[in-house]
Amino acid sequence: MTNKNPKSKIPNLLLPWLDALAITAWGILMLRYWLTNKLNLLIHPNYFWLVIVCGISFIIIGFFKMQELWQRRRRDVTPNTQHISLFPPGWGSALLLTTAILGFIITPQVFASDKALQRGVTADLLGSTRVKPQAFRATVRPEERSLVDWVRTVNVYPEPDTYTGQKVKVEGFVIHPPDIGKEYLFLARFVLTCCAADAYPVGLAVKLPNNQEAYSPDTWLEVEGKMVTENLAGKRQLTIAATSLKKISQPQNPYSY
Repeated sequence: MTNKNPKSKIPNLLLPWLDALAITAWGILMLRYWLTNKLNLLIHPNYFWLVIVCGISFIIIGFFKMQELWQRRRRDVTPNTQHISLFPPGWGSALLLTTAILGFIITPQVFASDKALQRGVTADLLGSTRVKPQAFRATVRPEERSLVDWVRTVNVYPEPDTYTGQKVKVEGFVIHPPDIGKEYLFLARFVLTCCAADAYPVGLAVKLPNNQEAYSPDTWLEVEGKMVTENLAGKRQLTIAATSLKKISQPQNPYSY
C-alpha cells in the first residue's frame, strides 16, 4: 500500500489559512478607514455603523478560523477544502486578500471637477433634481447657508430674483463648464446619498471680478458676495456676484449629504 505524496497536502493546508487571512485583512481595512477618517470618502455617515460592525465581525471570524486551523495543525489533521466555486481553489481568497492589500496601499481619492464634467455638468448644475428639497427656514440668515443649502432652497423656490441682494458666504471647488463665459466659474460640492458610486455635483455660478483663469479647476474657494440674476447658457440663473474669493484647503470631509 503506497503512501500519498506529502507535497499534495500543502495546498490543502495553506488554502484555509488564505481564507482566514483574507477575512481578517478586510476587517482590519474597514476599521482602518474608519479610524483614519477615510470612510467618509466612500459612504454616507449613516452607514458607518454597518461598516464598523462588519469589520469587527470579520476580525473575530478570522481569529477563530486561524485558531481552529492551528489546533488542527497540532493534531496533524488535514482540513477538507472541497466546495463548489467558480474559481480554482484559492483564487477567490487570493483575489480578496490582494484587493485588501491594495486598499492599505492606495488612498481613496476625492471626486473633483473632471468627474463632475464627466457626469454632464452644464450651466444648469443648480437645477439638479436629485437634491432633496428642504423646507425654507426664514430664521436662517442667507450668509449662514452652505452651498448645498442654497441649492436646496432654490429648488423649493426657484425664482432667482427672490434672492437678489442677499449676502452669501459659501465654500466649494472650482469647475469651468464649457458653456459659460470666462467671467464666470462654478463653485460646486459633491453630494453623497449612499456611497461614492452615487455621488453627484451641485453648485452655483460665480460672477468674477476678474478672469476665471486666475482660479484653476479643483481649487477650493471661500466665496463671499451678493446674489444676482444672470443669463447663463440662455437661462436665468441665480449667481453669486463675488466680492471676495479666498483660496482654502480642501476640507477633511469634502462631501455634503
